Amino acid sequence: MGSKRFGSEQSPEKIAVPRNSNVHLKEKNMINGMTGFGSSQFSWGRVKGVVEVKSQNHRYLDAVFFLPIGFAALENKMRPVVAKKIERGRVTISLKIMERSLQKLEFNKDVIKEYLRAAKGLKQEFGISDTLLFTDVVKLPGVVEAKEISIDIDELWPAMEKALLVALNSLLTMRKSEGRSLFKDVSSVLLGMRAQLRSINNRSKVIHREQKQKLSTEEFLSFQKGTDINEERARLTHYIDEFKLLLKTAMGVGKKLDFVAQEMQRETNTIGSKLQDKLVSNAVIAIKSKIEKLREQAQNIE
Repeated sequence: MGSKRFGSEQSPEKIAVPRNSNVHLKEKNMINGMTGFGSSQFSWGRVKGVVEVKSQNHRYLDAVFFLPIGFAALENKMRPVVAKKIERGRVTISLKIMERSLQKLEFNKDVIKEYLRAAKGLKQEFGISDTLLFTDVVKLPGVVEAKEISIDIDELWPAMEKALLVALNSLLTMRKSEGRSLFKDVSSVLLGMRAQLRSINNRSKVIHREQKQKLSTEEFLSFQKGTDINEERARLTHYIDEFKLLLKTAMGVGKKLDFVAQEMQRETNTIGSKLQDKLVSNAVIAIKSKIEKLREQAQNIE
C-alpha cells in the first residue's frame, strides 16, 4: 500500500521524535505490527455469542463492523473502544450470535374464533360429530405467532464490552509479536546502511587524495566543493539514528517512518549525483535498495 507523502522541504531538525519520559527504550514499548486476530465469547441472559476482531495493514485506522439485525446500535459503543486500543490498520469487528431464545408466543384469538365458528358451521351443515381439540387448533395457520423480544443494548453492553476488550488484547498480542520481528529485520537493514555509508566515506577520501595530486590548487578546491558529501552523509546518519529511535517507540509511528525513509532517499540521491564513481555508485544503489525495504516495512508498522 502507498503511504501519504510529506513535503520534502522539511529539514531533519523538524522531525518530531518523542523523547519524553513516556518513551522508554524497552521491548515492551517497541513498535507494533498491524496484523492480528482475537476472539472472545460472551453471555447475557439467553443471548450467547462470539466477538471476533482482525486487523490488516492500512494507512489510517479504518474500523468496519458486521453486526446482526437488532444489534446495530452496538457500533457506536464499540467504535471508541477500538480507537482507544488501535491507532492504525483496517480493523474488522464481527459479532456472531450463537444462541438467542428471546421469543414469546402469542395466540391470535380473533383467528381462533374464526376457525371455531367455521368448524361449528361445518358440523351443523354436514353433521360432523368429531371434536376439535386444542392441539388441532394450535397447528392451524395464523393461530400462534412467535415474536422477538427487543434487546436492551445498554443492558447488553457490559458483557459485550468485556468480550470486545478480551478479543482486542489478544489481537494486540499478535501485533506486538509481529512488531518484534519487524524490529529485528529493520535493525539489520539499518546496520547494512551504516556499513555502506562508511564505505562511501572511505572512498570519498581516496578520491579526494587522488584528485589533489592530479589537479592544481584552484582546480582541486573547485572539485572538492562540488563533491563534498559531508552534509549529506551527516543528514543520512541522522535519519538512520532517528529511524532506530522511532522503532523503540510504542506509539504508532508507521507514517513517520515512511517520511524519514523518503528523506533518506533524497540524501542518498544527492550523494550519488555529487560523487561520480563506480564504487560509490554501487554503494548508493545498495543503500537505495535498503531504503526501499524500509519503506515496505513501514507499511506493516502501526
